[in-house]
Amino acid sequence: MGPVTALAADATIQVAQAETDKVTSDNPFFHKWNTRFGVPPYDAIKPEHFKPAYEKAMADHLAEIKSITDNKDAPTFANTIDALEKSGQMLGTVARVFGSLTASNTNDQLQKIQREMAPVMAAHSNAINLNAALFARIDALYAQRDSLKLTKEQARVLERYHTEFVRAGAKLEGKDRERMATVLQRLAVLSTQFSQNVLADEKEYKLVLTSESDLAGLPEFVRAAAAQAAKERGEDGKYVITLSRSSIEPFLTFSANRALREQAWKAWVARGDNGDAQDNNAIIKEIVQLRIERANLLGYKTFADYKLADTMAKTPQAATDLLLQVWEPAKVRAAEEKDDLAKMAASEGQNIEIAPWDWYYYAEKVRKAKYDLNEEEIKPYFQLDKMMEAVFFTANQLFGVTFHELKDVPRYHPDVKVYEVKDKSGQHVAVFYSDNFARPSKRSGAWMSSLREQEKLSGKVTPIIMNNNNFAKGAEGQPTLLSFDDANTLFHEFGHGLHGMLSNVTYPQLSGTSVLRDFVEFPAQLLEHWVEQPEILQRFAVHYKTGEPIPKALLDKILAAQTFNQGFATVSFTSSALVDMAYHSLTDAKDLDPDTFERKELAKLGMPKEIVMRHRSPHFSHIFSGDGYSAGYYSYMWAEVLDADGFDAFTEAGNIFDPKLAKKLYEEIYSAGGSKDPMEAYIAFRGRAPKVEALLRNRGLLGTGSRVN
Repeated sequence: MGPVTALAADATIQVAQAETDKVTSDNPFFHKWNTRFGVPPYDAIKPEHFKPAYEKAMADHLAEIKSITDNKDAPTFANTIDALEKSGQMLGTVARVFGSLTASNTNDQLQKIQREMAPVMAAHSNAINLNAALFARIDALYAQRDSLKLTKEQARVLERYHTEFVRAGAKLEGKDRERMATVLQRLAVLSTQFSQNVLADEKEYKLVLTSESDLAGLPEFVRAAAAQAAKERGEDGKYVITLSRSSIEPFLTFSANRALREQAWKAWVARGDNGDAQDNNAIIKEIVQLRIERANLLGYKTFADYKLADTMAKTPQAATDLLLQVWEPAKVRAAEEKDDLAKMAASEGQNIEIAPWDWYYYAEKVRKAKYDLNEEEIKPYFQLDKMMEAVFFTANQLFGVTFHELKDVPRYHPDVKVYEVKDKSGQHVAVFYSDNFARPSKRSGAWMSSLREQEKLSGKVTPIIMNNNNFAKGAEGQPTLLSFDDANTLFHEFGHGLHGMLSNVTYPQLSGTSVLRDFVEFPAQLLEHWVEQPEILQRFAVHYKTGEPIPKALLDKILAAQTFNQGFATVSFTSSALVDMAYHSLTDAKDLDPDTFERKELAKLGMPKEIVMRHRSPHFSHIFSGDGYSAGYYSYMWAEVLDADGFDAFTEAGNIFDPKLAKKLYEEIYSAGGSKDPMEAYIAFRGRAPKVEALLRNRGLLGTGSRVN
């Protein structure tokens, strides 16, 4: 190398080092955040900050783990469990902030980092969960737990750590341990790709409407939302329907253009299933096969056996039995509903066989005929801002908390609102981020997540909680109007949010929503009941133009129609849960073709051809974008038994804000996190075990060929 070349090389190295140093010095994750309440400085965080932050955080975490395992003293709760609970704090912060962006406001840079970091983070988790020396200390403590004089919360923490390490493979040795690590890393890669493929299909699709025939039947609120979506996608002056549920469902409900309904519906159900680079079928096959192998390595016959062992249900059979209790009566009701739709179509001179893209459209007409009720009449009374007031009011009446908007904190998107949460004495409780609108950079669905979890082990650490929804934003200068289902979703996610915000435990392991999978939906689904109460609706359901409260006659019709179309809704959900369980009850998936498997399973169940699963396999993110609800989608219905029965307690008390019940609900459920056995917590609140009758009654399925065990 000549002197000039050498100088050039040195200069290049110096520039590269300078750029690295700058990223490090400017990196917000390497400095204390001087924001209000320590919220993330989103305005200063850039994509290039994440990899260096991840690298440092993982190195720090491994060093903290090493200090535990290198400790020559005998294991104690303090030097092992407390130390483990305090470890990895920077990594948790980086991962939560990164996750908030990749879910809610992603871009190409972030998605590239996400793909790169998925196997790296899986390997990091393996390095801890499969650490033999670390598990030996936990195992030793667990063996002598009865003599350690632990508090109830400490005993629960130790039990959860031991269970989770064993279930992660800590008892495996040699090649089995190495294989488990490989399997988990590959699953992390596949889950990330599955999620990104679904988002890509949703982002790319737009049904552009231009002519009056395209818009036929669409009421003003649907047109306004479609015009706003068009503007956001560079189609000014036109109308766009997206694959967001809050866009597509109103279109299917009101569009008089059957050909366009069919086109939109087919795009909706084909997400991840288009035979292109974003097709998820091969990914599903590999995920299912690897999950079987994972379960086998741990001594389970199927992944469902493995997954259900650490739930309230305990076995796949128990979960399936619950689903089947409602499946047959739901099919009976759905058949009756289909007949009503066919009669309605015939009355309009439409000699058609009801197809899936017809269901929403004619169901709305039948609802109008049966209850003198339609969505166009309801929606003007359900303003997003007023419904936000309603959830805040409900939380205040039950738990005494208040919400105060913070205008001076950084946020990752202008649509996000941030609130300080205070208790009845005015003390700070939490920070709450509310992100309600659909956009191309946001994944579909609705969810709660945390940017910081409550705990007391490291001092008084208050939570930072996020709710995400995907409502169609109103046109500029106009309010966002919700459907009644949207309002339920808002309350549901806020119930999860309260579970995080009201957490009052010592250990991070037990904080907020860190509960068994089939219990986590209970606090969320329970809160949905309040949006149906006249006391709430008469106060907050006010017309966006006149400010007049919803008329009692309309309110009565809404409440009377609550069991309308429940056959359809129950079949749609339950089929998804049963197919999820079928995938994860396989003992071999080497020859699995997901499309064929799905069709065969639905045929076995006698799935009505006019209804599709709520989530078809290729976009079933609940079960294939990570482990979250895999072999666990049933948990929504499991929790519905609890929430229906649980709200009956307030009904029986004659006061939906009964102070004694609200106090029990706070102490046993919302503030307790995972510190108690779920069934014990429920019984402490309710006074007895739950009964399934309330669920069947709420869905209008009692007396429809149902059986109650």
